Amino acid sequence: MNSNSKLLFQKDQIGLGKRKQATARVFLVPGEGNLIINKVSGDKYLQYNANYLNMVWSPLEKLNLGKQFDIIAVVRGGGLTGQTEAIQLGVARLLCKIDNQNRPILKPFGLLTRDARIKERKKYGLRKARKAPQYSKR
Repeated sequence: MNSNSKLLFQKDQIGLGKRKQATARVFLVPGEGNLIINKVSGDKYLQYNANYLNMVWSPLEKLNLGKQFDIIAVVRGGGLTGQTEAIQLGVARLLCKIDNQNRPILKPFGLLTRDARIKERKKYGLRKARKAPQYSKR
């Protein structure tokens, strides 16, 4: 690892994305368009799902930066959909941190909006958050 890439892994060059229970820390490295998630090839990690892969690359494609960067992501928690959306948000935030001119381009596509919907907590007396036990009249 050369000294130039070490600079890109500093604390101020992290894009943090969250969705449901998933958290993604994203790094952008100048490269030829590789995706690495948790030290595994992004294609393999996302099970070769075209929708997930398009979702991760969409912020770069909206800015016509297609294959100029490698995305390196460290994700924890949640499932594949939540992790994918967390990576997408992290990439978009990092692109805005790198160049503030990217913000007005990405904002109309909703790529900078944190989806605040999370699982509702279970309430006592119920089976799940809202599912009640079967009612018996007699």
